[in-house]
Amino acid sequence: MPDRGYYAIALDGKKRQVDACASNMGHCLWVGLVDDDKAPLVAERLMSPEMFSGWGVRTLGTDMGAYNPASYHNGSVWPHDNAVIAAGLMRYGFVAEAQRISTALLEAADYSEGRLPELFCGFGREQYSEPVPYPTACSPQAWAAASPIQLVTSLMRYDAHVSRGGFWMDPALPPSYGDLHITNAPMAGGRVTIDIANSVPVVKGLPEGMVFHQGHRPWLTELVQQAGLRKEN
Repeated sequence: MPDRGYYAIALDGKKRQVDACASNMGHCLWVGLVDDDKAPLVAERLMSPEMFSGWGVRTLGTDMGAYNPASYHNGSVWPHDNAVIAAGLMRYGFVAEAQRISTALLEAADYSEGRLPELFCGFGREQYSEPVPYPTACSPQAWAAASPIQLVTSLMRYDAHVSRGGFWMDPALPPSYGDLHITNAPMAGGRVTIDIANSVPVVKGLPEGMVFHQGHRPWLTELVQQAGLRKEN
């Protein structure tokens, strides 16, 4: 829907576009379905005040008729949903936007003893100084527990391709994150250690046959260009 700057979430029984502005469009970025000329519109809409609460992207925009910040699917913020969106933004080169989502969620975790819940309410950060808990959210919850890992690896631009004997990484971690130290990470039957300081990665313990390259995997870049998608920054 070019006039709205986002994709229809569905077609109704008469094949008419359903114009609800939902976070699902971020999933389209993640899997590479969005045309290059439409990606900036999608990214802009995801980060608009109607969608981005300050703690994450809402499941439904505040300007939609069904919006309810305390609704399970119609205005709440889901950490795993946001991790997928951040990965999609990184895929299309919207690094600052992905950093903003990741930072917001990690800051939100400070209010739940460092553990993100299944979801929290979509009230704006300007309304309340901390995320408003969703009454029946599961915590721990598997999707939410994996979200910080997805957020960080997306910003690391971590790309291990064992069948090609290569491991690529081109970190875009915000300076506020400080240095990153990862130990015992599984790779090709072995375990590696990864250190990132000032966006410079160092990898130790690579299994035999695996070579580390700083930057993007060349054939991935070629596939992205062939598909007409926006090259990552």
